[in-house]
Amino acid sequence: TDAVDETVKMVRAAGGTATLVPLDMTDHDGIARLGAALNERHGKLDILIGNAGLAGTSSPLGHTDPKYWDAVMAVNTAANFQLTRCMEPLLQNSDAGRAVFITSGIAHKANAYMGPYAASKPALEALVRVWPNEIATTPMRANLFSPGPIRTRMRAIVMPGEDPLTLETPEQVAEFIVPMCAPSWTENGRLFDYPSKTLLS
Repeated sequence: TDAVDETVKMVRAAGGTATLVPLDMTDHDGIARLGAALNERHGKLDILIGNAGLAGTSSPLGHTDPKYWDAVMAVNTAANFQLTRCMEPLLQNSDAGRAVFITSGIAHKANAYMGPYAASKPALEALVRVWPNEIATTPMRANLFSPGPIRTRMRAIVMPGEDPLTLETPEQVAEFIVPMCAPSWTENGRLFDYPSKTLLS
């Protein structure tokens, strides 16, 4: 929450307004309450970014404790499912509701020792590809974004021997997510691959 606090301060310093709401993404009732609170306060939601992620442990499938599997799936897949359920009515109330969910290249590489994480991302991608088919006749759009190797704490945990200074920063990546949140963005159900800077089907 300290990092988010800093972001809130930056928004306010720039003349904007922001509210910090700490929330456990595995608390489905909490997500529902957040949706209700947003509806009561704003009546709509213009942009939803599904960015919460959990890497889990790096170990062979046969040595992976089921509790780690459950934890990764709860955050990476189930929480995003609940977000789609609870935030869709608010996004539909917007003139141009936009949703972007963060995926990973590992969804298509199936790296060894990353079983739970590698399984959770294709599930997320399927979810986000189904949703656009359901909202195709509305002004709303939902898409996926794959950032690739980025200088984050999660990346440092998964790849401890890697020099983080060789990686791009989250701020650099965010510049490519912002256009996907604009009313002018018309693509729906697509994957933007940041390493190649291309839209994939």
